[in-house]
Amino acid sequence: MVLEIAIFGFACASGLGAGLWLGRRASQRQVETARRKALQILRDAEQQAEIKRKEAALKAREEVYRLKEELTREIEGKRSELMQLEKRLQQRELNLDKRSDFLDSKEADLERKERELKEREEVVRQKEAEVSKLLEEERRTLEQISGITAEDAKALLLQKMEEEARGEFAKRLKQMEEELRERASKRAQEILDLAVQRYAGDYVIENTVSLVNLPNEEMKGRIIGREGRNIRAFEAATGVDLIIDDTPEAVIVSSFDPIRREIARLALEKLVADGRIHPARIEEVVNQVNEEFEQYVKEVGSQAAFDLGIHDLHPELLKLVGRLKYRTSYGQNMYQHSVEVAFLAGIMAAELNLNVKLAKRAGLLHDIGKAVDHEVEGTHASIGAELARKYGEPEEVIRAIASHHDQPSPDNLLAVLIQAADALSSARPGARREMYESYIKRLQELEEIARSFPGVEKVYAIQAGREVRVIVQSDKVSDEQAVLLSHEIARKIERELRYPGQIKVTVIREVRAVDYAK
Repeated sequence: MVLEIAIFGFACASGLGAGLWLGRRASQRQVETARRKALQILRDAEQQAEIKRKEAALKAREEVYRLKEELTREIEGKRSELMQLEKRLQQRELNLDKRSDFLDSKEADLERKERELKEREEVVRQKEAEVSKLLEEERRTLEQISGITAEDAKALLLQKMEEEARGEFAKRLKQMEEELRERASKRAQEILDLAVQRYAGDYVIENTVSLVNLPNEEMKGRIIGREGRNIRAFEAATGVDLIIDDTPEAVIVSSFDPIRREIARLALEKLVADGRIHPARIEEVVNQVNEEFEQYVKEVGSQAAFDLGIHDLHPELLKLVGRLKYRTSYGQNMYQHSVEVAFLAGIMAAELNLNVKLAKRAGLLHDIGKAVDHEVEGTHASIGAELARKYGEPEEVIRAIASHHDQPSPDNLLAVLIQAADALSSARPGARREMYESYIKRLQELEEIARSFPGVEKVYAIQAGREVRVIVQSDKVSDEQAVLLSHEIARKIERELRYPGQIKVTVIREVRAVDYAK
């Protein structure tokens, strides 16, 4: 058993040794094979590396060659530019040398010319001295021959030139007037004619007395009262004169103030209708009429504003407009005049495409100062402008009121329009009443002003002083001077004479040629 085990053990050991030897032999062969493969791979890698190295070296040589060529081209370009720049610099130096030579020659020429000019100036001064001497000798010779001095000759020449200039000015002025007349006269006439034709108003000439009718003659005694106490109380309360004469069934209320006269008339009519006439009753009725009158004049002003289409007027202005109904100027009722001016201004404003409502407003208020001018100092135009400003009227309306009599001169188109409408209303035939004596005096002054100019032969004031015709001497006044003379006469009339409306100045120059057949 042991032997078997030993044999078995020996056999196993032998087998194991053989196996180990065989295994070692196989491992050596594998290692040798792997070594050979590794050497082959290494040789292949070295060959490929050598190829890569040669390719990289070739590429590097090609890149160096390319860069060298580019650098060579760039150097050649720079060299070419430097050569061109050098050529330009050489050319510029050459040009500068030429310019320097040219300037030197010019400077020499200038110096030469300057010397020549100085020589010529000297010659000219000598010639001028000779000419001055000759002119002086000639002047003295001419003075001896003509018998007048140079100053007198100069004065005559200036006078002649002035006359010629005045003649040329008169011709040009005449041409300008004709051109302006052609453009403006027809249009202005159309507007004024249209304004006058479209307005129709009533005119009443106010007097200083009013007549109050009585139911019977016995009423006169009751008005006078016992020992005249009633009439004295009435006159004291109203400020008027009550005239009781032989006029049947009537008494006369007299006062320069139309408002007082109207209040007295209304109060007396109430007392007569009531029948109770005594001092206490008189005072009560007069106070009542005063209150009613204030309301009445406000209604009158409101009616005028309503008729004209004017709104938002201040109540105090409406009262003042109503008071104008009892105010006159040269016999013309100021209320009717203001309404007429407003209508005319509105019509003309419409024709001229202006603000019609503003024109009517300014026309109605233009004479508002006359309602209180007996209470406040100043012209009615300045008073009216202050009232309009006080009660918040537009600035254009205020300026139109202030300047409608040229003090100050109109500074806007609305003011000129109101001035024209005012003159048109005042100058209308029959609108104003003028005293005979002042009328005759005005005509005489008008003729004297025109007669004061040289060359005037005859003067005639015609058309109630609206036109003056001046006949001049044809041998002393030329056609051009006649035009200038008409302007000078018109300006002098404006400065020295007061008149309503406008005055036309017509200068007539007549040339007559006379011969006889024998």
